Amino acid sequence: MTLQEIKTLAAKGEGLTLEFKKKIAFPEKVVRELVALANTAGGTLLVGVDDDGTVSGQRFIEEEVFVLEKAIKDLISPLLEYQVSSVKLSEKKGVAAFLIPQSKVRPHYIQEKQRKQAFVRVADRSVQASREVWEILKRGRDPKDTVFTYGKKEEILMKSLEEMGKITMKEYARLAKLPYFLASKTLVRLVLANVLQIHPQESEDYFTLKEVGA
Repeated sequence: MTLQEIKTLAAKGEGLTLEFKKKIAFPEKVVRELVALANTAGGTLLVGVDDDGTVSGQRFIEEEVFVLEKAIKDLISPLLEYQVSSVKLSEKKGVAAFLIPQSKVRPHYIQEKQRKQAFVRVADRSVQASREVWEILKRGRDPKDTVFTYGKKEEILMKSLEEMGKITMKEYARLAKLPYFLASKTLVRLVLANVLQIHPQESEDYFTLKEVGA
């Protein structure tokens, strides 16, 4: 990637497929952004770019790249595919671009203490993936025709969505008088059947009816 390409990209501002980091001060946190990009739509992480999109560069950019590549190798599972290129701004300063394709082996996750944490991209933020998002990512790798059976619990769900427009898993479980695991399973199945769409959130995901053609 050339310097001009990096400047053009940076001018667009952070978004679903683009993240800026001035430096790799906490690599264990930066890898979350890479995981989120790979788990969502792919994208680019620019190192040496300010939050406002200014390509100011970072001293000893090769060291920044080395630190982040080590964190990718040590902390992310399964192995993350990426390409990296760096460009000099001056003798001591440079910028690096990590290009992350949308992964075919999602979900990628980070092992933190005793639990695995996956992340997804929502607008210009990376949020932790819920159990439902994790399951949808995993099962969506090998799409198969999911049978959509319409029973009482599905009828309650559809009526609720017509009235409210959106619903959380906990709301659905309460309305349909279902245990959480069954409410979760039903919602995941309907997302995979292209009936519902999931909207990941930092607090609690919500579900809507899938728009025709979406």
